[in-house]
Amino acid sequence: MKHQAHFESVAPTREAAQTTALIADLNRIVQLLNADIAAEEDRTRISDPTRPEYPMIARALIARRDNLLGTISALEQRLDRFNRQRAIA
Repeated sequence: MKHQAHFESVAPTREAAQTTALIADLNRIVQLLNADIAAEEDRTRISDPTRPEYPMIARALIARRDNLLGTISALEQRLDRFNRQRAIA
C-alpha cells in the first residue's frame, strides 16, 4: 500500500512535467511556423492574407499554427487546473 500511495503522488507531478515540456515543444514549432510564414510572404511579397494571391502554403501554415496555439491554450488551462488542485491539497 505504501508504494501505491507514492506512485499516486508522483504520477500527477510527472504528468505536469510532461505537459510543460509538451507546451515548450509546441511553442518552438509555432516559432518555426511563424518563420516559414514570414519567409513565404517575403518570397512572394504578399503579406495580406485577404488577398486572393496570398500563397496557399502560407495559408496552410497559418491554419496549422492556429491549431497548435489552440492546443497550447488547452494544455495551459489543464496545467493551471492541476496546479490549483495541488495548491489546495
